[in-house]
Formats: sequence, structure tokens, C-alpha cells
Amino acid sequence: MNRAALDSIPLTPANLAPPAPDYPWPAPYRSAMFLSFDVDAESAWTSKDAGHAERLVTMSYGAYEARVGTPKLLELLDQLGLKGTFFITGWAVDAYPAMAEAILKAGHEIGHHGYHHLMPDPGAPFIEEEVERGFETLKRRLGVVPTGYRAPYGEFTEGLRRILVEHGIVYTSSFRDDVRPYRHVLADGTPGPIELPVTASYDDWMHGLSTRFSPRSIFPKEHVLSLWKDELDEVRDWGAMVTTVLHPQCSGRPMRLRLLREFLTYAQGCPDLWITTGAAITENFLAHERAA
Repeated sequence: MNRAALDSIPLTPANLAPPAPDYPWPAPYRSAMFLSFDVDAESAWTSKDAGHAERLVTMSYGAYEARVGTPKLLELLDQLGLKGTFFITGWAVDAYPAMAEAILKAGHEIGHHGYHHLMPDPGAPFIEEEVERGFETLKRRLGVVPTGYRAPYGEFTEGLRRILVEHGIVYTSSFRDDVRPYRHVLADGTPGPIELPVTASYDDWMHGLSTRFSPRSIFPKEHVLSLWKDELDEVRDWGAMVTTVLHPQCSGRPMRLRLLREFLTYAQGCPDLWITTGAAITENFLAHERAA
């Protein structure tokens, strides 16, 4: 990196929003879990390299979602009586409409996750097209106009934030800078969407998916379960929120599903914990914001 590039870095925080307000959770809860899933299917792999479309074993990692992973997760959530939010790429909806329809039919919230799962880098082309095409697909295939958005690869730009406001997105869930919901502030000082921050340790991709392209080994259940329980218990003591980022091509595999079942059963045994969707958490925030 050259000196000119370093000198161009602004001497201001990247996030202009103040710390999250300490709005209470609905009684009798004192903490919350935003139970969310990212459904990418093969777009998780073609977004890295379009040439992967011709590499059939690579593509099979993503295909697992529709064939096995998503049905197994829907079955588990039904058994536990839980509702979550599924952020789905438009490509996955077009390629696997029956899978997307099954998620909707089971009563879960559908969120926007781009179309091709392209990373929204600064200056990258197609960002607005990705957003618009995702909206169009969810409306055409499912009759859904989503209110929530999660950025592919969890990345964001100021341009993307403004595009989402213009398209009526109420909340996003991508940032890693708080443990409670807050409202974004755009670069010009105007209000942005509500942010439901992600809890980085609850991204199952980091712990449970190993491919021939990665040197990482899969973490055993005991390690991840210990990490997730400890994080949850401390967050409950804070009266804050955790947000999961679970992928059917990861947590829908046998060992990982057993891990998730044990964790969610543990979480359900916490009487102070509200396990719910992004839409419900956002409505709680809006109610307190209006009252304030």
C-alpha cells in the first residue's frame, strides 16, 4: 500500500451511528437471539469464480442445500417449534423454487441476500442491479417483498446502504460492531436502516465446512458447542443479543445438525432468551424508537 492511499484514509469512524440504545426486550425476556440462515446454494461458489459452474463437485457443495440441508433444517425447526429468518440469494430461488417455497410455507421470514451473492466492494459494478434483481425474483417466485437484507460475504459500502434505503429495506444484518440493534446513519447524516448486528462466532462456515480449497479442518462438536454456549450465557448477562449466520450446506450436514439441535435445545432452556426472527426484533426496536 502506498503513502497516498494511507493518507486518503478518513480520520473518522467508519460507522457514524451512536452506540445502540438500550431498549428493553418484550417481557418476560431479558436477552434475544436472532435465529437466521443464509441460503446461497451454488451461488456461494460461483460468486467467487464463475468458472466453478463447470466444476461439478465444487457445485455439489452448494447443491446439498436443496437436496438435503434445507429440508433437514426445516424439519429440526418444526420439531423445536422455532421460527427463523432465511436470507436467500435470488439465484438460489430461481434454481430451486421448491426449496424456497418450502421455507415460506413453513412460516419462516424470507430476507434479501443479493442475486448472485457478489461481494459489494467499493466501486464494484452491478451492486444496484444485484439488489433490484433479488427483489424481483423474491416477488415473482414467492410473492414476497422482503424488509430485511444481509450482504453477501457480510460486506457493505455507503452506496449499498443508500440503495437499500431507496428500495425500502427496513433492517440489515451484516455489521459486527455491536451486541444490540441500532439505526444506521448515512454519510449525509440522514437515518439509514436498523442494523441487527451479526455475532461472528455464530457463523457456522468458520467452524464446520472444509473443502479441498481450504486447509482448515472441521471443529468437533464439543468445541463449537462450548464456544456457542459461553457466548450466549455472557450475552444473556449483558441483556444483549446474539445473531446466528447458519448455512444449510454446513449446518444441514449430519454432525453439524446434531450440534445445532443440542445448541438450540440449550437455548430454549434459557427462560430469559427471546429466540425469534429479524422482523420481530426490528418491530420491537421500532416500537421503542417511536415511543422515545
